[in-house]
Amino acid sequence: MYPTVNDPSEWLRHRRSHWVKSLCVLILGLFLTLAGPCSATALSDTQQLVVDSWRLVNQGYLDPEHLDSVRWRRQRQKALEKSIVSSEDAYSAIDGMLSALDDPYTRLLRPDDYSALKDSTSGNLSGVGLQLGPSEQSDRVVVISALDGSPASDAELMTGTSILAVDGTSVTDLGLEGTAAALRGDVGTQVVLSIEAADGSADEVTLERRSVDLRPVRTRRLRSDDHTLGYLRITQFTDGVPEQVQQALEELQDKNIEGLVLDLRNNSGGLVSSGLAVADDFLASGTIVETRNRDGIDDAINANPSTLYDGPMLTLVNGGTASASEILAGALQDNERSTLLGHQTFGKGLIQTLTNLSDGSGLAVTVAGYVTPSGHDIQGEGIAPDRQLSDPEPLAPGGDGDRWISEAEQWMEALLEQSPDPAAE
Repeated sequence: MYPTVNDPSEWLRHRRSHWVKSLCVLILGLFLTLAGPCSATALSDTQQLVVDSWRLVNQGYLDPEHLDSVRWRRQRQKALEKSIVSSEDAYSAIDGMLSALDDPYTRLLRPDDYSALKDSTSGNLSGVGLQLGPSEQSDRVVVISALDGSPASDAELMTGTSILAVDGTSVTDLGLEGTAAALRGDVGTQVVLSIEAADGSADEVTLERRSVDLRPVRTRRLRSDDHTLGYLRITQFTDGVPEQVQQALEELQDKNIEGLVLDLRNNSGGLVSSGLAVADDFLASGTIVETRNRDGIDDAINANPSTLYDGPMLTLVNGGTASASEILAGALQDNERSTLLGHQTFGKGLIQTLTNLSDGSGLAVTVAGYVTPSGHDIQGEGIAPDRQLSDPEPLAPGGDGDRWISEAEQWMEALLEQSPDPAAE
């Protein structure tokens, strides 16, 4: 349910491993138990969860000065002063400790939430299909996108819609992860959302939970009287996406496409490794992204010299294009590989590690930020398209009557008409 470039992943294990190792964005391994503070008595397992969480933040958090400003050592002491007998006691203490950071992306995921997040990045999902993010207003959670074919998509819940309550419980009380957890449930059950649209209108929506076929890669041919184009839509960067994209590009090129429309609308991210791999498919050398860690070090990740597709392309983006998909869009734009069409992207430019804790819960910690090859900081700003497309934005990207696809076809055909004909040389 929760998007992030920052979702858990295993980094590429093949030809891209030399540059992936330089950006360990998401770690899914068991960490050695970290020593707690000196004490006359041994820590219990539940207390150790608190100490481990504190230490992971202390060692990796992006902004050490911010840790100092919130008296991070004192936060550990305050947490351990509480009665911590059960796992829920430990989770409550960790939540309280992390709240001092005022960073919604540095967070504890309870075992069920952590398991659900791992399932979503492997392509399995049941629920209502909403990708959620923090809002500038602390009393609400915002919709980044609704997954294609999900109950939320059928109900036309748009990017920017604020979630105010779930089944009558305010998201102020639930928090981001709690809101995501409340939306999950058994297939066939219903959930009531209190929402506020971007125009300020309030409403209640009842959704029935069901299994969602993510189908993160979708493709087809776009034909006109004079040209045959390829259409490639990526809705989320799950583990199998790089291989699926490779197969899709090979099939499209076998059909002699003259240009490609890449659709990243409502792609809220997923595994950064998958986004980097897809960028590498389109770029011949050049920088994909640069990262900045707590030491201020810039670390550039570069594409390999070879590409899977080097023909003309356009890329569709909107406010639901976030995180790993913004890395891809920014790389294509800054390397002048593709013109971006559509609306401003979401603006998620922070990187988290995600670590297994000893009881099956997980801890996400903001450890770095990323910028596009030209140095543009995406966080809070997003990426402006090269060309704005007409309003209102289509409600069902990639569906029948999608006006933006028609506009992209016209734009591509104009580019092809301007390009010299190799056969005439």
